[in-house]
Amino acid sequence: MDGGGGDGGGGGGAATVGVRIHQSRRLPDFLQSVNLKYVKLGYHYLISNLLTLCLVPIMVVIIVEASQMNPDDLRNLWLHLQYNLVSVIICSAFLVFGSTVYIMTRPKPVYLVDYSCYRAPDSLKAPYDRFMNHSRLTGDFDESSLEFQRKILERSGLGDETYVPEAMHFIPPRPSMQAAREEAEQVMFGALDNLFLNTNVKPKQIGILVVNCSLFNPTPSLSAMIVNRYKLRGNIRSFNLGGMGCSAGVIAVDLAKDMLQVHRNTYAVVVSMENITQNWYFGNKKSMLIPNCLFRVGGAAILLSNKSADKRRAKYKLVHVVRTHKGADDKAFRCVYQEQDSVGKTGVSLSKDLMAIAGGALKTNITTLGPLVLPISEQLLFFATLVIKKLFKKKNVKPYIPDFKLAFDHFCIHAGGRAVIDELEKNLQLLPVHVEASRMALHRFGNTSSSSIWYELAYIEAKGRMKRGNKVWQIAFGSGFKCNSAVWEALRCVKPSGNGPWEDCIDRYPVKLVS
Repeated sequence: MDGGGGDGGGGGGAATVGVRIHQSRRLPDFLQSVNLKYVKLGYHYLISNLLTLCLVPIMVVIIVEASQMNPDDLRNLWLHLQYNLVSVIICSAFLVFGSTVYIMTRPKPVYLVDYSCYRAPDSLKAPYDRFMNHSRLTGDFDESSLEFQRKILERSGLGDETYVPEAMHFIPPRPSMQAAREEAEQVMFGALDNLFLNTNVKPKQIGILVVNCSLFNPTPSLSAMIVNRYKLRGNIRSFNLGGMGCSAGVIAVDLAKDMLQVHRNTYAVVVSMENITQNWYFGNKKSMLIPNCLFRVGGAAILLSNKSADKRRAKYKLVHVVRTHKGADDKAFRCVYQEQDSVGKTGVSLSKDLMAIAGGALKTNITTLGPLVLPISEQLLFFATLVIKKLFKKKNVKPYIPDFKLAFDHFCIHAGGRAVIDELEKNLQLLPVHVEASRMALHRFGNTSSSSIWYELAYIEAKGRMKRGNKVWQIAFGSGFKCNSAVWEALRCVKPSGNGPWEDCIDRYPVKLVS
């Protein structure tokens, strides 16, 4: 459970994620002028299509020359090839061999057929007043802790329709192994039932299963619970990932992708969730109270395929996965840490350095991701400013911040907390519409850990914004400390699947959030 610590630190203003250019007030802000904006846009199109622009004249010349050839020229060309038959055969053999090697070794495309997000029953909703009343009545929190929780909730960005597990609705709460199992079953089976219904895929067809849940890892495992419930086949490759935080959803997709490269013509199911029942903190340490205020019930099931026939019905194709791990640094390793407080009560502690560490992880991640996704125009501008600064020792040259809006049409930023979203919006220079899905997912469902990026993708689909060819960037942060990115390309104009999480409320969104 991680990613939400910034809300407890007054908006995370003390640490920024990345580098930001601040313009001098002595001159007009020319970088924001309309004319220069269009010049930059034209430059982007020119450089991005430079190869095409160079090849077109060459192709025209070849076509013109070919059209002027007469029958005698064609006969002479044939005779020339006959006299060089050995060379032609050798070249053809190399061409066939090279083509075969390329076809056999190239990565197999991985398609996202569909996914399903779990929506809990209304009886589990935890509006602000009920949450605070229950916290007071449990008798576990002193007045200072209650006031701290009240302030966190007020500026958290969460609405009154988020869900907490059934065990937390009792006074006193009833956390137990059995209650935690029931929460896990409700989330996993609820998402999977809907996924199988929408895709018409039979459980026996699943060849790979990956489940991620950080803080609840019973024996038998969560993946074994799914195998038992749906009677999956005996040779299924199943994996259970634990303790990997809110970014584990992208890790699970990456693992499933690697397995799909090895095992042909099969399906992979990824289940991403978190379990709250046994991980509610009942102490008074401030840094360990924040997860209580932010984390809520949620989960998602994703169906992936490497079958070429599934391309026609799939929603997306996986383009890139980039993973960054900062665990070698002690501060990063301990910034999200499960431990006992001074009186022996267990919880997850969030360090005051969380936002700064997240910023460093993001910086490393986008440095790796940038060359894979940014248009050549942005890469050249970034490289040019870097060379000028380093080669000519120009300290006054501002670093060029690549415009990721040129690479992606939609952004699914992990809804770890309001401060996380604010920082990424500011430092990636995004527009409000780009972070709308993240803010609304946080408001409607809270921080659902590794599954939050799927609620955000479902929001974009429910709004009818996903068009064929659109690129989506899913980015998540997790304990360890990790920053992971997944890039998807829409294969069609995507409509929301049946019984989606936003089905009965999308018309009410976006809502205006209180500052």
